[in-house]
Amino acid sequence: MRITIERASFLKSLNHVQSVVERRNTIPILSNVLLQAREGKLSLTATDMDIEVVETVAADVSRAGATTVSAHTLYDIVRKLPEGAQVQLEFAEADGRLVLSAGRSRFQLQALPKDDFPAMPPGTLPHMFKLSVPELIALIDKTRFAVSTEETRHYLNGIYLHAHGEKGKVLLKAVATDGHRLARFELPAPKGANEVTGVIIPRKAVNEVRKLLEDADSEVEVSLSDTKVRFKLASLTLTSKLIDGTFPDYQRVIPTGNDKALEVNRDELKAAVDRVSAVASEKTRAVRLSIDKGKLVLSVVSPEAGTATEEIPVSYQHPAMEIGFNARYILDILERIDGETAVFLFSDPGSPTLVRESEGNAALYVLMPMRV
Repeated sequence: MRITIERASFLKSLNHVQSVVERRNTIPILSNVLLQAREGKLSLTATDMDIEVVETVAADVSRAGATTVSAHTLYDIVRKLPEGAQVQLEFAEADGRLVLSAGRSRFQLQALPKDDFPAMPPGTLPHMFKLSVPELIALIDKTRFAVSTEETRHYLNGIYLHAHGEKGKVLLKAVATDGHRLARFELPAPKGANEVTGVIIPRKAVNEVRKLLEDADSEVEVSLSDTKVRFKLASLTLTSKLIDGTFPDYQRVIPTGNDKALEVNRDELKAAVDRVSAVASEKTRAVRLSIDKGKLVLSVVSPEAGTATEEIPVSYQHPAMEIGFNARYILDILERIDGETAVFLFSDPGSPTLVRESEGNAALYVLMPMRV
């Protein structure tokens, strides 16, 4: 293999694929990126056995071939090369090393045989639909903060994606929950998504796709089966296994009788919660909301740090009420609300609270109260 490639395009592709590779690997080949050169293109492949990322980039290929080298080492070298550099890669099987040259710099990297690199079986992905980049970004950003990190409930360690028919139309819904809060985002189901019965996309795959969307400007092709999901963006493809498990019936925890509405300026509430929570204990992060007509008083009492209170104006025309929440959970939700106004819908201090944006119902959040 002998190729020449422009440093900026090589670095961009390496950045996309190397983040899938775990820093610590008991299987050496999984630390490597597979480089395959042929017909004016260089293909880069990285995998952790659950996720596979493949990207193709233009290159001047004078001799076709393939090998594997350490993904993070190669990325670090190319990142530190001067801008505008032309990178030459040469590999001879007899030597077993990849030689990288750029200007006066020359590196010899230990390679492992391409045949040892694990390939993810392609499989059949019967469901295929397309989402715009803004749609997929919204779907991820509005929900992934609520994904559980507890490995004991692995079926909550991802975003649940499913199609649901209601009121004569089909919606594509994304849901995440950790048992303390729930986030749901929905949009009209694109063509081909009507039959998606419910899959759980793992947290790591969601995070990797979100990174890739930063550089994307075209539509994203999403393909699904019962065990895999594939995201295709221009010259890049990410394939991931799905979580094998049953997502709970989340509809049961979305309250329907919450009739006590509170409207508040999102930024004012966010700043106030942030300030009073400075004295909250790290363990509970508890903040009390004392609600009355026209005002909301936030208070925190911490035996170790002291107390804090702050009053802000709100629109509320119901009986006075006190309810407690984890401050971090309130802030997480407020950060995802786009409009100026957040709407909280209460039932009683012991029941789940609904949070919505003032305009549009695409995003919905459920927050479990806590004793304070």
